[in-house]
Parts: sequence; C-alpha cells; structure tokens
Amino acid sequence: MLNMAEGVARLGALAESPVVATLARAFADAGFDLAIVGGPVRDALLGRRTNDLDFTTDARPDDILKIVKPVSTAQWDIGRAFGTIGARVRGEQVEITTYRADSYDGVTRKPTVEFGDTIEGDLVRRDFTVNAMALRVPGQTLVDPTGGVEDMVRGVLRTPADPAVSFGDDPLRMLRAARFAAQLGFGVDPATEAAMAELRRTLEIVSPERIQAELVKLLTTDDPVRGIRLLVETGLMAEFLPEIPALQLEVDEHHHHKDVYEHSLTVLRQAIDLEKTRNPDAAPDVPLRLAALLHDIGKPATRRLEPGGGVTFYHHDVKGARLARKRLQELRFDSATISTVSRLIELHLRFFGYSEGAWTDSAVRRYVRDADAELERLHILTRADVTTRNVKKATRLARAYDDIERRITELAAQEELASIRPELDGNRIQEVLGIPPGREVGEAYRFLLDLRLDEGVVGPDEAERRLRDWWSTRS
Repeated sequence: MLNMAEGVARLGALAESPVVATLARAFADAGFDLAIVGGPVRDALLGRRTNDLDFTTDARPDDILKIVKPVSTAQWDIGRAFGTIGARVRGEQVEITTYRADSYDGVTRKPTVEFGDTIEGDLVRRDFTVNAMALRVPGQTLVDPTGGVEDMVRGVLRTPADPAVSFGDDPLRMLRAARFAAQLGFGVDPATEAAMAELRRTLEIVSPERIQAELVKLLTTDDPVRGIRLLVETGLMAEFLPEIPALQLEVDEHHHHKDVYEHSLTVLRQAIDLEKTRNPDAAPDVPLRLAALLHDIGKPATRRLEPGGGVTFYHHDVKGARLARKRLQELRFDSATISTVSRLIELHLRFFGYSEGAWTDSAVRRYVRDADAELERLHILTRADVTTRNVKKATRLARAYDDIERRITELAAQEELASIRPELDGNRIQEVLGIPPGREVGEAYRFLLDLRLDEGVVGPDEAERRLRDWWSTRS
C-alpha cells in the first residue's frame, strides 16, 4: 500500500543525498535542468530499496560529460549514441541521459534515437506510467504527466501512451510488463494486456540478447511466477520459449496426470525458497531457476498414454536437457549457464531411485561425481521437484534426501569426495605397465576410476596390484 506522506519523505531524503546534491548543484551551475527519473522515484515512493540512480537532463551528451568530470572519479560513454553518460559520483554509479524519444522502425532490431527538449516529452515515451515520473532537483518538484502515482496506488501497470504505440516503439516493453508485474506485485491494465496478446509477434524484431536479459531479470525477482503466467496467457512466451506453454498438456477423461505446467511453476517457487534458505546471502541463482522452470520440458515429446489410464514420460530428462540446450543457445545464453542448466535437467531424476532402497557407497560416489560442481544446485532442484500433496510420500522423499546428503557429507569427510580421482595418475600408470602415452593409458585410468568409485580409497599399493591384474587379463 502506497503511503504518500512517507513516500514524499523518502523522495526528499533521496534528493538531499550527497550524490544527488552534488550533481544537482553541478548541472544548475552549468545552466541545465536535472531530474531523478524512473525506477528510483518509483521505488522511493513505494518504500523499496533504491539501487543505481538514473537522471535525465536537457543537456546533450558532450555537455553531460563536461559537467560530471569535475565531480566524479570515473566516467564512461558507452551509451553516448543513446544519449547516456555513466559516472561514479561519491562512490555511487549513476547514469544521466538526455531527454529523448526513441522507437523501432518495425523492420530492424535497433532503436532509432532522437533527443528531446522537455522532460514531459521524455516521460510520455517511457514504458509504464509508474516509471514515467521524475523528481526535479534541487527544487524537489515531482513531475508526473501520465498519472503514475495514481496507478501505483491502484497497483496497476499501464502504458503512458496508447499501448499499441508504446509497444510499437519497443516490443521488449511487453516482457518488461511481466517483469514489473512480478517485481512489484502489480496487475496489468486490461487494455495494456490485450495489446500484449495482439502484438506478441512483433517481438521478433527484438534481438535474442535483449530478450534473454529481460528473462533473466524476471527470474531474479522474488517470485517470478506472476510474470511467467502473464507471458504464457498473452502468448508472448510462445514467441521465445514455447516449451513452457507446451507444458499445459491436454488431459483426457481416461488418462489423468499432474498438470506439468503448474507443477513446474511450483518447483520454481520451491527452488527459490530453498535457495534463499540454504544460501541466504547469495545472489539469485539464475541457472538453478532456469533449470527448475525447464526441468520437465521433455515431457510433451515423450508422453505416452498406456492401457488402463497410465501416462509415461520415459527419458524426458535426456530429451529435456537437449531441448534446453538448443533453446538457451538461441537466446544467446553463455556456455557455462547452458551447460549447468542442461546438466541439472539431465540429472534431476537420478535421486528418485534412492527412495526405493538405500544406495551403496559406490552409487553415492557416482552421484557426486556426475553432479560435480552442480551438486548443491542438484540438491535444491531435487528437493523442489517434490510437489505431491500426499503428506506421507512427501515426508518419505524428504527423509530419503536428508539421508543421501548425510551420507555424502560422511563420505566426503573420509575420502575428499569432491575431487574423486584414481589413486594413480597417468605417469604412474605408464611406469607400472611399461606403456607409452596413448589410448591404453586412458583405458587404465578409467579402470582405476571405477575402482575408486566402487570401493573408495584402497591405497596406492593395492591400486597397482589391481591394475596389473586387470592388465594381465587383456594380454
């Protein structure tokens, strides 16, 4: 709930902060206007944490650079073509942008930029009314030409101009609506939502890199599910991640099974909760959250209706890993994220055999080795994947996973489990067997690795004896 008196007080405190006061004085002395704009104004009014400060001004980029140099310790002009100059002022990062009006031509993926002359004109071209407010400094005058305060009171996202025009200027704004809906807990104005559905195909002119960046921002919110639902319901998700709406499997009257889409959203929420509980000081784990959202995307392609009303999804883990890799590559995710997500999806079912009967120490070692650096993420994903309403089953699975984590900890203390490797390295293998580097050394190494996984530490002497015995059977 927006409390205007408290919000105005927070705005005043923001305007009087050292970094804002320094810049306000510098621009005023140079004869230019300056205003805090967008997110910082919105967040101050809502009582949310304010991160990087954004400013707007009638000064052109060259003038901005001249003004900020004397009052900043660093400057960067990578956004100069779009009217933006960055700087570090009193230890804080700020961005200052010339009043502007940019739009897409409907063909290319790059916006055209034109500088404007008034702050009102600049604000009207922004994405949503709650982001189209500014606080002039040093005078502390709130500029709100499109009713942003009223929309914050209502908890509604609405475009300042006709939504068809706003989304036509930059179709990525439709994805931003989903992100802000999740981030702020707001609903979307009906006309704005209708335009999102109608214009969803215009997203094709936006680069995959920008779509990826917006998806990541959505996933780093405390509860991205509201935004994901909006993207699915408007058809936008189908334009860049069609595997998610495809999870809404048709259920016939004879074959009943869980709604995989709803299950996946629940897994995502539970993974985020576990992530925060187990790693409270860590930044949002995007690869983990992607894996939670995508872990069952192999199910539609592997779905089989069995006689008697059963449904199977054999090998959906392997199929899902392949689909995720392909889709994330198309969205230009980095190779490390792609590898992590696809590996987690491939492994997410591995644990469930454990609950049917205790694993040997060898099986536990292999579980750790296969997960490798992703073991903690796999712990979280596997626990989050339990969404059954059967309390007894859920309790049994939780206890089983408690047990496997306990055994991993015990074995790790005994055997340095995180760095499992044979007790003899390649050089020693060559010395023991009297062979040169080559394929046979690799085969011997794999034999010793299996020995290590199956029996744990046996000691170098015993490892050599076993190696010689194995080698003799090959001769």
